[in-house]
Amino acid sequence: MTRRSALALLLWSACAHAQPFPSEAALGRPAAVIDLRTADGVQLVGGQWRYHDVTIVPVDSQAPGPDLKPSGAPLTAYDIAPRAGAADFDDAAWPVIAPETLRARRAAPKLSFNWYRINVTIPPRVGGFDPRGATVAFEVVVDDYAEVWVNGALPAVLGQSGGAVVKGFNAPNRVVLTRDAVPGQRFQLAVLGVNGPLSAGPNNFIWVKSATLDFFPPRPPDAVPLRVARLDPRLDAVLPPNPTLEKLAGGFQFVEGPVWVRDGGYLLFSDPNDNRIYRWSADDGVSIYRTKSGYSGLDIGAYHQPGSNGLALDRDGRLTIDQHGNRRVVRLERNGEETVLADRYQGKRLNSPNDLVYRSDGSLYFTDPPFGLPKGFDDPGKELAFSGVYRRAPDGALTLVAQDLSGPNGLAFSPDETALYVGDWDEQRKVILRYPVHGDGGLGRGEVFADLTAAPGEDALDGLKVDQHGNVYASGPGGLWIFAPDGTPLGTLSGPEHPHNLAWGDDGRSLYLAAQTGLYRLRLSVSGTGW
Repeated sequence: MTRRSALALLLWSACAHAQPFPSEAALGRPAAVIDLRTADGVQLVGGQWRYHDVTIVPVDSQAPGPDLKPSGAPLTAYDIAPRAGAADFDDAAWPVIAPETLRARRAAPKLSFNWYRINVTIPPRVGGFDPRGATVAFEVVVDDYAEVWVNGALPAVLGQSGGAVVKGFNAPNRVVLTRDAVPGQRFQLAVLGVNGPLSAGPNNFIWVKSATLDFFPPRPPDAVPLRVARLDPRLDAVLPPNPTLEKLAGGFQFVEGPVWVRDGGYLLFSDPNDNRIYRWSADDGVSIYRTKSGYSGLDIGAYHQPGSNGLALDRDGRLTIDQHGNRRVVRLERNGEETVLADRYQGKRLNSPNDLVYRSDGSLYFTDPPFGLPKGFDDPGKELAFSGVYRRAPDGALTLVAQDLSGPNGLAFSPDETALYVGDWDEQRKVILRYPVHGDGGLGRGEVFADLTAAPGEDALDGLKVDQHGNVYASGPGGLWIFAPDGTPLGTLSGPEHPHNLAWGDDGRSLYLAAQTGLYRLRLSVSGTGW
């Protein structure tokens, strides 16, 4: 390797700095970069670029049917050929192109597509950098758009912009290949190039402006101050010896209702004030998942919190949403359509569904205080005289199961689902009630599990979660409270912002905290339940 190519290979020395708002820059500054547009870079990863034009071909398909899927009348649609994203796709007959020619104009003017494919292997050294344990990202900039397949996969979720899918006009697509690199690891990359803008019929061609492997050294989490008040020795079985609170993102109006999505490994959370649902992942940072998440009415300006609040996943992984402004609970179907699960009780509109939890039998429990209404308890549009806890059975039947709390808020099941915990947002009576769950899904009489009325702090009870040992985690006055199954307070945790709701995630031992304007994460020694 020449001195010049070595210098081009090792573009930056090992250095990383935290970003206040995680995004594609959240990984910090790379320690080393391999330029896949150079012969030395491609040789270092044992790769070889192959190329093929794409043809637009007619295919038999069907019009939308009653299920909104292509199940209706036959029609002619269009596809691309070849479909070369699969890891085992045989590209041996494709011509090999020199990496220096990636910037050559290819395909055709107007509407056109093409494929670039390469296999890369993590080398034992990248200049002076040891890649073991590093995070490795593939970043490509295609004039004009790109989609990136890695090992035959094109992960995509609703609201996703960038990463594997189209990011934007001449924008960089970055895909994390691994967060724990091992020399010898092999990745198959397939890049679909797209000429654009599609609606403009451009007279340009497709070419690769940049294609790199970026290596980021392991770095400690972005820790923020965490104050721990140990009230019982049993807290030591819950918290690691030196617990670390990480700030993952900030700058929101008011975050609520987080839920971890295992299929894809990302977190969804609401900003009811901003009327949005956001998505966060370690690879992509924060993106908007859904706008107008709770309301889009003419009088939206009268609402303090018109958007979604609580989020949960059903047994099929479908997102269920409490919508404040719309005063209902909806389920987001795979095709993006909304199914209304509950909006009235005995003919009267619900108040503003707040939080929700699924039981393993498929029944849904949710709380319904009036906090999302423009004037709360005094709102003239309030139709129900009480704030209820409801159960929606798998067959769709809606039952009022409790109405003895003025502001029922967070709720969570015990590990064996024989008890339901419900927190009360009532500044005069800050309690968590424990309700026995009957065989038919109804609730028995609630008993006080914890009374924090005398605890210092302005906030009452908000989000609740339970771990596999039955410990209860509650957003309460002064911070996050942890209770033993018998109701004994084990301790309190407080960080820069007050946590209002919680979600288990990652491997089950990460507790994500939606805290006012920021999103945080805390690693524990125990795993959660019901996630």
